Amino acid sequence: MSASGSLKGTMSQKVLSLVNASLGDLVRSSLWRAGTTQYRQLLRQSKQFSAYNFREYAKRRTRDAFHENRGVQDKRLVEELVQKGLRELQVMKRQTVISQFYQLNRLVVEGGISGREGGERGDKVRQKDQG
Repeated sequence: MSASGSLKGTMSQKVLSLVNASLGDLVRSSLWRAGTTQYRQLLRQSKQFSAYNFREYAKRRTRDAFHENRGVQDKRLVEELVQKGLRELQVMKRQTVISQFYQLNRLVVEGGISGREGGERGDKVRQKDQG
């Protein structure tokens, strides 16, 4: 009886450990999915900056932060990082709206031509400053 009792105990422990492992995998996969979704949202939002330097800075900062914290396994720390990312996304959304109020001419490195942007659809039209 003790042999079968210990066998049942080990079987239930194995089943319990498998359930815990699969739940852990599920939590990790959902956190991973949330992280990748957030990464894409941050990169997408960084493209909304009108100024080249701000755009590139936001992309670089997002990439660096995610690469730096790639190996984090602690669930609590990952949740804190996700919350921090959400706050950063909120800030970036506000800043992109503000940056669109103060648009500058596109730089040559962005594919802009010398002159100002104009035209009906925002096409690039060469306009020389007279003065």
